Amino acid sequence: MKEMKVQKFEDLIAWQKSQDFTVEIYSSFIALKDYSFKDQICRASISISNNIAEGFDRSSNADFSRFLYFALASCSEVKSMLYLAIKLKYLEVEKANILIINVTEISKIITGLIKSINK
Repeated sequence: MKEMKVQKFEDLIAWQKSQDFTVEIYSSFIALKDYSFKDQICRASISISNNIAEGFDRSSNADFSRFLYFALASCSEVKSMLYLAIKLKYLEVEKANILIINVTEISKIITGLIKSINK
């Protein structure tokens, strides 16, 4: 079976899911009055898809891989802040847990992408 080469970053599942995730983060914290917390978690979530996109259009797989690791780190930052959001009572536990599951799934997809390009 012939392998299809991804032509543009918009075709990457990791990018698509991270864009949708960022929209979820924004809507989850839209009414939050702690503006520095909201700004930080929103910026970290944006970094996930932006690093995937930026890395995709770099000149080498090594560069792409490096940017995917940045995206992975942003996933961890968002996840850490979601745990904090629970402790600060900024989100209901159930909502936070759904977001944690979603960002964990994105992390796994990015990790798989890293493995596939580093073969």
